[in-house]
Order: sequence, then C-alpha cells, then structure tokens
Amino acid sequence: MFEEKKAEWLRIAESLKPALHRETVRPVSGMPDHALTENESIVLDFGTHFVGHFTLKLSAQGSHPDAPAWLAVKFCENARELNETLDGYTGWISKGWVQQEQAHIDVLPAAVSFPRRYAFRFVKIDVLALSSKYRLVIEEASAQAVTAADDRVPAPLTGDQRDIAIDRVALRTLRNCMQDFFEDGPKRDRRLWLGDLRLQALTNSVTYRHFDLVKRCLYLFAATADRDGRIAACLFTEPAVEADDTYMFDYSLFFIQTLSQYVQASGDRATGSDLLPLALRQLALAEAQFDPEAQLIRDSGRLGWCFVDWALPLNKQFCAQAIWIACAQAAYEMQADPALKEKIRLRREAARKHWYDPARRLFVSGAQRQVSWASQVWAVLSGIAEGADAAACLDAAAACPEAIPMVTPYMMHHYVEALCRVGRKAQARQVIRTYWGGMVDQGADTFWELYNPDNPDESPYGSPVVNSFCHAWSCTPAWFLRSGMLEENA
Repeated sequence: MFEEKKAEWLRIAESLKPALHRETVRPVSGMPDHALTENESIVLDFGTHFVGHFTLKLSAQGSHPDAPAWLAVKFCENARELNETLDGYTGWISKGWVQQEQAHIDVLPAAVSFPRRYAFRFVKIDVLALSSKYRLVIEEASAQAVTAADDRVPAPLTGDQRDIAIDRVALRTLRNCMQDFFEDGPKRDRRLWLGDLRLQALTNSVTYRHFDLVKRCLYLFAATADRDGRIAACLFTEPAVEADDTYMFDYSLFFIQTLSQYVQASGDRATGSDLLPLALRQLALAEAQFDPEAQLIRDSGRLGWCFVDWALPLNKQFCAQAIWIACAQAAYEMQADPALKEKIRLRREAARKHWYDPARRLFVSGAQRQVSWASQVWAVLSGIAEGADAAACLDAAAACPEAIPMVTPYMMHHYVEALCRVGRKAQARQVIRTYWGGMVDQGADTFWELYNPDNPDESPYGSPVVNSFCHAWSCTPAWFLRSGMLEENA
C-alpha cells in the first residue's frame, strides 16, 4: 500500500542522520600511581555516565616484556555492576550484551583502542597475566564520548534542589540515548523502539529540541512498515535499516501519538501530512482485533501482543482498548473524521459498560476481571473514566491490595500523567520525587530501565547483569518538570 513511498521515506530519514558531538573524557579518580603486577585490579571513575569508545595508553616497567599483557576490562553504568558476574546466568536475554572484554597486548608500549561503543561511568581493569620480568604502566585512559544532543540548548532548571537533581539525571538519560537515532538504551538494546521514542520525543520537545532527530525516527519507522502498512515495534539501522519481527498492538498505534506530538511541538505540518495516511493505517489494521458487535477488543494469550508494562501477570485487554481510544483521539485531532469520532464514543461507552465495577469504583480486565494499576491509569488517559470516577479509580487501586502493581518507569510515567489529568499535581510531583528520586538516592547518574524501590536488583530477564541503567523511557521527569504539567493552574 505504501511501497512506492518507502524509498523516499528512507532517503529523508538518512538525510537527517545527525552529526554527533564528540568530547574526550578522562577518569576523575582511580588512575594508579604505581606500575601494576599480575592479579592487580583498578576501577576508573569517569565521574558520570558516558557513551563512547575507550582507549588505554600502556607501557612496561622493568625488563623487556617477554610475554603478552592479558587484561580483563569491564564497563559498568553504575557501581552496583562492578561486582556482578555471569556465573550461573540463565536469563533469556543474551549475555552478549554484558560489557566485558579481554585483551592480549603483545607489544608494549601500545595504545589499545577497544572496538565496541560502551555505556559506562566505571571501567574495571583486571590484570590477568604478566611476565614476572615486568610490570604494567597505565599511562593514560580516555574515552571519546558521543551524543547527538547539544548540551548548550536546555536552560538550567531552577527551584527545588531535589527537582533540579532529578532533572539533571533525566537530561543525562535522554542525551546519552540520543545517538544516530533515539536509542532505547545505549548499553542494551541499542534499537529504536516506538514506545520509548514517544516519551523521548516528549522530553526532547522541552529540553534539547532536536526535532530533526524525531523526524528521522518517524521516517525510519515509515520506511520499514510491512506490505500492509503495519509498523513494527522496533527497528535496526545496522548493517542496514530493517524492521524487527516484533509487532505489538500498542506500539504500532503509538506511531499516531508520536506523529501528532511531533507536529504540535515542531510546527512541521508537512511531515504530519506526509505520514498521516500511514498513521491512520494503524487504526485500520487494529480493527481486526475488535468484536464489531460489542465494540470491545479481543483478549489474547500471546505473550507480547500488547506491551503496556513489564508485569508478566498483567492482563492487557482493557489497556489495549484504552490505548486504541487515546491514539484514535490523537488521529481525530490531526484529521477530523465524524465516523472516527463516533467509533471513539462507542468504544468508550462499551469499555465503561463491560469493565467498570461500580461497587469498587474500579476498571477490571480480562475474563478473570483482573484489577491492576495499569487499567486505572489508562482509563484516565483515554477518557474512559470521567469526572469524579477518574480520580476515584486511581484511589481505589491504591486501596486494593490485589491490584497488579506497576513495574517500570515507563508505566510510572503514565501514572504521573494520569495524576496530572485528574488535578493531583502535588501528588504527581511527590511520585516523581519519591520514585525517580529514589534512583538518585541510589547513586544513579542516568535513570534505569526498571526500578522497584523494594528490590533494586529486580530484573525481568533473570539477572540485573543485563539490565539497562540508562534507559530512554525513564527520562520523562524532565518533561513533567519543564512542560508546566505539574503547575496547579495548568
């Protein structure tokens, strides 16, 4: 359907590939003041989180080296990773993402440039083997840090010191995910995910304002839509631009919201007009998931059919319907269509009728009528919950011990947004200060993919060793703090 446009869309995307800002950075502490012997270990601290390429300048002290120097080098996003190992790792995410290298240096002196790009604050170097005839001298350690973000653009935040600290970490999170495109995490997965892009673009609009990077990402998704026009949940750009084989109901629809938000923030109506037919196609494709009589989305037992949050027990039927409504509303605002407006009305009413429990003032989901925080949040964001019922369902979730909890900063973003929608601005600010501020209290330079205050080592993958500690969907406190969303008169 859009095949004839894809080559041009890809050309536009590639023309917007950014020139990266480069900076040479060096450790602020940890450089050894002596020559190292076999089995010694050092930890270099670069002071904050960077993304870039690492180089060591090495020499020898003593006799002429008669055997290679054998080093293990580990790159860590935060201090808690320094002592983590892969021993016994059985998680389902590849341990290939773990930033550990070994190098044999045959000739000294040498400048050793490590080939991969790393996301790190700390670099741990273990001397695995030397000859007894010499010791190893680390003359210099440095990294070429890269980002597409211009640090001169965001104005300094003023006001409460805790808000300023949270904003600083949020900005660092976003800027280190801004590379050739908006990555979801510079350590893992280094892909362009639609769910992350939507939140990155929001935060970018009030911080770095790099609208060409958002535009590039929109065109990358457009250029990789399948033959039916379906947009993948994520895509790769190397060795060539290619959609992943992962499709999610909510992520495909979020192309609509991301496009709408981009047009509003940038004023680029030409891109909006160019990509609107593809955005509307996501609504058309979603129709196959609905019962046309009941106007309700069909549930699915397939893992990953709709993301919403990382809570594995979460039933997502209600949230999927609510997300369709929210995205359809964004489409209607771009192109007023009376038929779409009527369908939105019918599906809101159907959701209220079928899933609202008036006795508990809660929205339920699935055949088991599951209660979750996510359902209440999306009831508010979609307008399914109206008036006093909107705030009441959030309060009822807090009072319901069996409600499936929120797991990720991604879902917490939507909770804070829902609180703002119902006028709970002070509570929204407090959630930011407690939840994201909790990561700051734990020493975070960038915000994490997953944070459970009761178990900071939690991982959906089987081990925190593969968790991402600089993750795009966690950057949105800067949007809340800078957009006026938290202001009482907003």
